[in-house]
Amino acid sequence: MTVGTAECALAASGAVSPESTQQAIGYPSLFLLVLLGALVPVVPTGAVVSSAAAVAFHHSDPVFSSLMVLAVSAAAAFGGDAALYAVGARGVRSRNGSRLLDRMRGQVAPEPLARAQDRLARHGSAVLLVSRLLPGGRIPVMLACLLARMPLPVYLRGNLPAVLGWAATYQLLGTLGGALFPHPWQGVAAAVALTVIVAAAPVVWRRLRPPPPPAAPADGRPPG
Repeated sequence: MTVGTAECALAASGAVSPESTQQAIGYPSLFLLVLLGALVPVVPTGAVVSSAAAVAFHHSDPVFSSLMVLAVSAAAAFGGDAALYAVGARGVRSRNGSRLLDRMRGQVAPEPLARAQDRLARHGSAVLLVSRLLPGGRIPVMLACLLARMPLPVYLRGNLPAVLGWAATYQLLGTLGGALFPHPWQGVAAAVALTVIVAAAPVVWRRLRPPPPPAAPADGRPPG
């Protein structure tokens, strides 16, 4: 008998409630998905967290379930970031570099990296908080920290409030989605939609925003 079959049999017999079975499977799955998303930045971890929060809202004890979603998501994101940064830092110190560092450099265009390095120089590790909330902002800032040879403990101290703020933001979106509809699947759909809208808004704004006017030459004459 497989693990899934055993869990279904226990839930059907009443030995374990369906909600307990859901939590026993859901929290480890949430942790693994967020951890994987931190290590491989193609997994939509924000949507994963908001979906879990939408389901948690419909549990018999939504406060405890929501706190568990927050704790599990933040812990997984923090652990994944710590592992990724530690491996990247080893590549920076190595004469031969590392495949991970080369892959991160290949993922980040020169302009976003330059902006991240400028913000890091001006604001220090506080830039980590904003980078976690901006779509595509985490890897450029992490790479900037690596190239600046920021020590791992300093990075982790700055990243802790960042992952907490990130987890709380997407949990809030999921809770809002769960509160709008009576069924969990409807809340999950709404949470995912809200997550997509929030993630796409900065990108749309950058594309619709008019370009800045050209800088005036040093002699004060208008350009052209």
